[in-house]
Amino acid sequence: MRNTMFNVLHPAPAVFAPRVGMFVLPGRKPVHTPHYLSLTSRGAVPHLTQDVMRDYTSIDSLYIALEDFIEKAPDDVPPLYKMQAEAHESTLRKFTCLPEDILLVMGPRRVPPVFTPMPNTGTAISILTSVGFRKLEAEDYIEAVRKVRPDIVVGLADLVVGLQSGIKRREKMVDRTHAYTRDATKQLYGDVGEPESESSAVYFAPVLPLENTQQMLYLDDLGDELREHISGLAVYEASSLAIVPDKIGCLPRLTLSGPKTPHEILREISLGADLITIPFVGMASDGGIALDFIFAPPLEDGSSASKPLGIDMWSPIYAADLSPLVQGCECYTCTKHHRAYIQHLLSAKEMLAWTLLQIHNHHTIDCFFAAVRDSIEAGTFTEGFLAFEQTYQPSLPQQTGQGPRRRGYHAQASGPGEPKLNSSSYDQLDDAAEKYAEAQSFVPTPDVSAEELQISGFAVKDT
Repeated sequence: MRNTMFNVLHPAPAVFAPRVGMFVLPGRKPVHTPHYLSLTSRGAVPHLTQDVMRDYTSIDSLYIALEDFIEKAPDDVPPLYKMQAEAHESTLRKFTCLPEDILLVMGPRRVPPVFTPMPNTGTAISILTSVGFRKLEAEDYIEAVRKVRPDIVVGLADLVVGLQSGIKRREKMVDRTHAYTRDATKQLYGDVGEPESESSAVYFAPVLPLENTQQMLYLDDLGDELREHISGLAVYEASSLAIVPDKIGCLPRLTLSGPKTPHEILREISLGADLITIPFVGMASDGGIALDFIFAPPLEDGSSASKPLGIDMWSPIYAADLSPLVQGCECYTCTKHHRAYIQHLLSAKEMLAWTLLQIHNHHTIDCFFAAVRDSIEAGTFTEGFLAFEQTYQPSLPQQTGQGPRRRGYHAQASGPGEPKLNSSSYDQLDDAAEKYAEAQSFVPTPDVSAEELQISGFAVKDT
């Protein structure tokens, strides 16, 4: 079953070209591909509670990072591991209170990963938990897969984040990733005589962001000895799609490169990506930006100006604008509220602002992928891709307002003594408290004048 869960509905003319497929696991919503995985923070899509996600979005698959949950390990058992669940239940799903039909993909690290100063080793990778950096041993990751039972597990990979890797370091990356994958598949699926010990999670083997010649032996092994245990590929750089051997080209391909624009999404789809992680959707919502693009846009004759990919709702020009975020959009936000209301919520720092933007932005990306699938089936994807590049600006609008409170993984660590990510929310109260303390320290005497009493804040002179 692990090897037959993905069916190509509209075959591509070549092995690595746009294709339409269906990804199905028993009891889960079928995922029509190409599609995207929604990224989570501690098991929840930022700004969306589970009931809001269920009622007002079409999210059918989530990516969850294990490093979000194991801050207490190894000195103490994390709460996730203490959750009681039946043999047929997912501890991860039960702990996060997610619906049964949502597809859960678990990886060791977030997307995009944060640079960690601790190096990886032959038996562990470096991760960032809510209480700092630590090591995640390969054995502990395999044990976590057995305990929490996700639907799909992304295998460990020895990645170099934020730095250039030399020739020797690249050789280590391949050897370690090869060893991680071989050991994990053997322990999760290798006990043929003991089916009850076999993990229910399907395994997506990592493909490193290196050239074909540098990881040829590893890729060949994926297609030969490890093929029966591999259910998909987790690709960390879109260009690596072109180097995957034909013998495993039929497997679903999940890209973890984190495209920054819809243009980059289209390039990944053009190379044959099936599932894509898209950090900029949540980043746009955090920045107060309402996404505004469609695929494939009609070309406007005589127009040389490119359209923006989104609308900066922090702008005061929308303070009295009673139109929806995007004309014709059928999401809950656009049908129930207007721009002036969203702009007011942002200005007042109301959490509802980011919730409504997140609903709209997910609907926009849903419509985008649906149109992409239709164009692949109709054979017009290439023309739509070119029209999209000519119609829209190459980058998203810059954020102009202050977003919600930031967490440690929202910014790269620069070292000790770095400034705080969030400004103080109580500056005015701090100033008042300081003045009050000064007033309390003032001791009036009979010879103090009215002006001195007023300057000290002890009293106000009656004029």
